[in-house]
Amino acid sequence: MSTIADTAPLRGIPVLRDVVALLKLRIGFMIMVTALVGLAVAPGPAAGGWQLLLLALSVLGASASAGAFNHYYERKSDRLMARTRGRPFVTGALPDSRWWLLPIGLLLALSVAAAAWGLNPLSAACVFLGAFFYGVVYTVWLKRRSPWNIVVGGLAGSFAVLAGATAVEPVITAQPLLLALVLFLWTPPHFWSLAIANRAEYAAAGVPMLPVVVGPARAARIVLWSTIALALAALLPGWFGAGSLYMAGALAGGGYFTWRAWLLCLDPSPETAMRAFFASLVQLSLLLAAATVDSLLH
Repeated sequence: MSTIADTAPLRGIPVLRDVVALLKLRIGFMIMVTALVGLAVAPGPAAGGWQLLLLALSVLGASASAGAFNHYYERKSDRLMARTRGRPFVTGALPDSRWWLLPIGLLLALSVAAAAWGLNPLSAACVFLGAFFYGVVYTVWLKRRSPWNIVVGGLAGSFAVLAGATAVEPVITAQPLLLALVLFLWTPPHFWSLAIANRAEYAAAGVPMLPVVVGPARAARIVLWSTIALALAALLPGWFGAGSLYMAGALAGGGYFTWRAWLLCLDPSPETAMRAFFASLVQLSLLLAAATVDSLLH
């Protein structure tokens, strides 16, 4: 998801641009939003303003620490891919030193401690697990070992939803649990679409992403079936009290992403893959917005 937004507005501010890149703040913001949506759809008492702020900062901080660790750990392999050659450790904008692990670890510790102190231990555990699954399980253990790496890595977003859902009361109910399932199912077709578009770069870097291992045509078929499963799962909250507004967002977003995945299946080219990739962002945005507004209206 590192291509979600361009950093062009920051080009005149090199230090700020490098910090945003290192911490992957655009991705962190998206994960923070999913946590807030998890809070919105969870039943129970309304959160106070300080709880909202603490949840947002804790999830953003933990995500930023995982993103920075990902940059540090992959600083050598990033040189092999055009998409990642501009990262600060690769360009030399930031010094290559193991001392970076200290502030990265401290940021994660402070984020989890803040959630444990101001929210509750279950929410704090979910904040930690989201960062752990992205930073360690995906980046260190699976990315270079399995073509299914991103499937498990997708749990990072799911734990953010659960962190939000348990922020006020440490109980996981059906609605946020189903939303966490949707986030889990969303990540693979989202990322595999991008990986089809960048297949040659992943192959050159020796990263066994699914399209590298099985080829773009088969990967596109897997993206289609994964997207269908995602679209169907996104409708499940309707059985547990989600309103018509949510269902409309789920149908529109799921239908659009499925259509783009079908076109990708017919033509597994980089251009079609990028259209499917951006369709996944549209689908997620519609779903999160609809879930939030629907919960506020009920």
